Amino acid sequence: MRSGWVFGVVAALAMLFGGAASAQTLPQYGADRHVGVTSCAGSTCHGSAAPWRNSTVLQNEYITWEQKDRHAKAYKTLLTERSQRIARNLGIGPAHEAKVCLDCHAHNPAPEKRGRVFQVSDGVGCEACHGGAERWLGVHVTGLGSHEDNVKAGLYPTEDPIARARLCMSCHFGDEGKFVTHRIMGAGHPRMSFELDTFTAIQPAHYVMDDDYRKRKRVSNGVQTWAIGQAMAITVVLEGLIDPKRNRDGIFPELVFFDCHACHHPMSNVRWEPRATVGLPPGVPRLNDSNLVMLRVITQRVDRGLADRMREQALALHKASTQGNEATVTAARALRETTNGLAQRFAGHAFGREDMQALLVGVIAAGKQGEYIDYAGAEQATMAIGAIITAMKGAGVVDDNGFKAMRSALDKLYEATAKDEEYKPRVYVAALQAFEQTIPKF
Repeated sequence: MRSGWVFGVVAALAMLFGGAASAQTLPQYGADRHVGVTSCAGSTCHGSAAPWRNSTVLQNEYITWEQKDRHAKAYKTLLTERSQRIARNLGIGPAHEAKVCLDCHAHNPAPEKRGRVFQVSDGVGCEACHGGAERWLGVHVTGLGSHEDNVKAGLYPTEDPIARARLCMSCHFGDEGKFVTHRIMGAGHPRMSFELDTFTAIQPAHYVMDDDYRKRKRVSNGVQTWAIGQAMAITVVLEGLIDPKRNRDGIFPELVFFDCHACHHPMSNVRWEPRATVGLPPGVPRLNDSNLVMLRVITQRVDRGLADRMREQALALHKASTQGNEATVTAARALRETTNGLAQRFAGHAFGREDMQALLVGVIAAGKQGEYIDYAGAEQATMAIGAIITAMKGAGVVDDNGFKAMRSALDKLYEATAKDEEYKPRVYVAALQAFEQTIPKF
């Protein structure tokens, strides 16, 4: 079960990964003209009131997006009093006109790349994910071209987990062109949170993953998607730390890279405890390493030696963050070199039933070892467990009764992380141990 709290890099990153999908330019930055959502909304295209029978696609994708998808309402969020207040606090003018807001709360390509009926007020529309349709729309409408032909014509390959992670994180964290800073959060913006498989699962699906879909597109199980998402998240974070335009805010470091709740929690909630993998004393802001904890669990299964090296380099990065910008950048570069390519490596790993079992045990073990003292770590662990047990159910690793018991225990983990400012690590670990008791004996 996925909980409601889950809602809340440009071309340079492409150099880090092989493969055409990973190298493709993100839709907002592409050269193609964007024709607007109305070009997809015809009743004989994707605007049907109901799915078509005997069709390889549902044909009601636009209706699903318009009625059920939060992305369709993203622009309207900028019209609320809270958004207008954030904009006033930042001194950037009306939120619904400010580029820093529109870049993620709408599809905001350059004006010269907008077609006649394109409207920014449509929110995060079709082409925000699928790419400017100037070239691929004709190929797509004829139905004569393959999915590969559409991609060659500029369609963004969202079915590829690496490409999808790059796209999603460009807004759910930021990239070289747009970035959610600590100042934006200080002005009133909610804390950012993201996990690829969970956010894919809670996205209202406008496709059916049937045999026809599998013939045309790549399909990854949830554990592989989760693993790839964690690897991509670390890459994006480390790229930001290395980027001199993003890792500083005057004399201060850019605090968005740090764990929010290391500073932001009631003083009466005394919850600091030492973490062996961090090695910092009380009162010191900690880098948000929640994705790194998950990545170490995954890498431990795939390459134990590499996981050990990551652990050492993570300790060095935490220490360097207290020593100044130059030391932090040096440590971040070393860790990036170690983690570089893990997304592609995970993309080539099947993640079968034994992997799923081991990863589930690994995520729980990390919590019992004190890795979820910080709220962000518990948040990522909860989403990870959800992704793993759902994949286990889909692969037939657990039966209906076993899955039902685990999902019921998972609800307790969601309850323990429902309110970030009231998070209590001991309560979470107790829920984690209770969940552990529901795991079938394999």
